[in-house]
Amino acid sequence: MRLGIRLPPCGPAKEVAAAAAKAEQLGFAEVWFPDSQLLWRDVFVTLTAAAEATERVQLGTAVTNLQTRHPAVLASAARSVAEIAEGRFVLGLGVGNSSVVPVGLRPSTQAQMREGIAVLRGLLGGEDVDFNGVRSALRDPGVPPKLMMAASGPGNLRLAGEVTDGAILLSGISPTTLASSRAKVAEGAAAAGRSLDDLQMVVSTFAHVTDDVARDARQLKPICAGIAQIGGGAALAVAGIHVEVPRQIPEVYPDLVHAEDWDAAVELCGQWVSDEDALRFATEFCLFGTPDEILARIADVEAAGATSVFLQHVGSYSLPHELMESFADVFARMQQAPRG
Repeated sequence: MRLGIRLPPCGPAKEVAAAAAKAEQLGFAEVWFPDSQLLWRDVFVTLTAAAEATERVQLGTAVTNLQTRHPAVLASAARSVAEIAEGRFVLGLGVGNSSVVPVGLRPSTQAQMREGIAVLRGLLGGEDVDFNGVRSALRDPGVPPKLMMAASGPGNLRLAGEVTDGAILLSGISPTTLASSRAKVAEGAAAAGRSLDDLQMVVSTFAHVTDDVARDARQLKPICAGIAQIGGGAALAVAGIHVEVPRQIPEVYPDLVHAEDWDAAVELCGQWVSDEDALRFATEFCLFGTPDEILARIADVEAAGATSVFLQHVGSYSLPHELMESFADVFARMQQAPRG
């Protein structure tokens, strides 16, 4: 099982690149960078710096989008990073929530994702592509990076299996939701005449090493509320979490998951998400616990068919140094674990 870490480009590119180098040194196999042009520095500038600062770790976007970035512009940026990273870059794509909403755009529809990915495939593969009647190609495309798609709903999960090299699963590590998500990706792969074994299955989850999960789970309330707010109530209900959250919450900027004042967001979300709900969310969907407890959960995720897990810390405007360092003990225990 490969472990990765999510690094928001929340500071100068050299600073974030140094964190990527630290992640590589600590034993992480993957480093993922989100893309949201108003929240963080440019993801491709940051990726370039990270590629120069590292040697082995896989680098990827988790995720960029096809709305604020035209497919032709995105293809050129991806090609450029892929040349520097030399086989270590993965282009992760999504509908663009935190990128598009703050600038008055709508997230990509499933049809738009399919069309945009086809254009990217063509350009990165050196093909001529039609742009409103104009045929164009990407000069010197090089070796195309793998394309992955972040998804949680059944339609996008099937699409990921059909047209990309793998799925970034956004529903956490719940065994039930993992099994359901994997089955939908498999349906898409089968429709395209492909095997699920040929695809990467990356699971995104919030993580925290702690011996008091009940105390620290409170910090997850905005995450839990944000998931419910954008239609994830059915997934939460699997763990007995039933919350209703208003569609618009003007007190929080820019949104619940990326709240600038996290403590205030935690207090505000307490009216919809109880302490018990937060605890259920932490134990069912997240990697919260002692190193031994986390190691056992990682083994469950691997058994469910995931190829890697990447960790997120709570909050979007700091680097997860504490989370990375706290996983040193987890890595040590992974290396000591008997191999089957």
